[in-house]
Amino acid sequence: MSSKSPRGPTDFSLVLGGPLYQIFKRMHLSGSTLELLTRRLLVISLLAWLPLLVLSAIERHLLGSQNLTFLHDIESHARFLIALPILILGELIVHRRLASVVSRFAECGVVMRGDGPKFNAAIEAAMRARNSIWLEFALLLFTYTVGQWIWRHQVAWGAATWYALPDRAGLHLTLAGDWYCFVSIPLFQFILLRWYLRLFIWFQFLWRVSRLNLRLQPTHPDRAGGIGFLGGSSYAFASLLFAQGTLLAGLIASRIFYGGESLMSFKVSIVGLVGFFVVVILGPLTIFTPHLSRSKRRGLSEYGMLATEYIADFDEKWVRRGVKRQEILGTPDIQSLSDLATSYSVVSEMRLVPFTLHDAIQLAITTMLPVLPLVLTIVPMAELLDRLFKILFT
Repeated sequence: MSSKSPRGPTDFSLVLGGPLYQIFKRMHLSGSTLELLTRRLLVISLLAWLPLLVLSAIERHLLGSQNLTFLHDIESHARFLIALPILILGELIVHRRLASVVSRFAECGVVMRGDGPKFNAAIEAAMRARNSIWLEFALLLFTYTVGQWIWRHQVAWGAATWYALPDRAGLHLTLAGDWYCFVSIPLFQFILLRWYLRLFIWFQFLWRVSRLNLRLQPTHPDRAGGIGFLGGSSYAFASLLFAQGTLLAGLIASRIFYGGESLMSFKVSIVGLVGFFVVVILGPLTIFTPHLSRSKRRGLSEYGMLATEYIADFDEKWVRRGVKRQEILGTPDIQSLSDLATSYSVVSEMRLVPFTLHDAIQLAITTMLPVLPLVLTIVPMAELLDRLFKILFT
């Protein structure tokens, strides 16, 4: 009887596992390392969107007199033709980036050899959660219960649309509406929630790593003790943020063009949601703050003591003895003094979080990008270009 070998850093992947992944492989929509991306994008996106087009055409709801026809439903097109493909494409990005991040913990010596078994156990726990049938089943159950309620009561229009006609009993779904409500929307919600499950698994893994006795270097040039790569790892989830921004932009656009609302009426919601998504991605990284704080205090103490002793010796050797200036020129003592001052400055500038303000701004911009075209609804293109020209060239 052969025993399964324990997992190591090279085995880490948030994507290569789980019931849906296995279904994709059996349906020849994915290979063992996420091949067949184009086929997967087309099949899933068209499964969600194409039947809506066909059924709406049959029911003559492509264009018509009702408040919102299918071809005019910007929100649905943004959801199924932009956000959904981006979420699927993002799986490949997450798989490639996070595997290298996990490997760096071991390669850079952040996780010491004595904690190797615990580190591998954290990887094993993450892979078990990723492969869990029950977790994905819970997501599916959620989409057909809570997800349905949210869509019907918070998202769906109360006026006549291509997918439903309001009556005293609530929404009366059309044929296209049936597919929309019971196939397209749950499919999208399930894939989106699966992303948030992966985020949870990733941060649970990082939490387990933060419980280890990590070896941080206070003089590391990344100003984060050598784990500054965690801030860069946040870009792996840029696809999720862009997809969320696309959903937000589609919803706002529908309300602007067919609900008579203004972009400015959504400014608080836009800022709040962008800030929320950035915090969701970067906030959990603060679990490493205690490690960074201890490392910085230790570094300031040790390098401060070293600097005090070195400067005292330097002062005694080169100042109090009254040596000639010619003797000090070219001596390595001067360079050592400069190097010591630089090292102390690096320790002083060490951050208490493994990410930078630049990381937060980049994620915020990624989330905001799909919303930016809506600025044209309040500022004409010519005026906007004129303002940009003045900002850039005056």
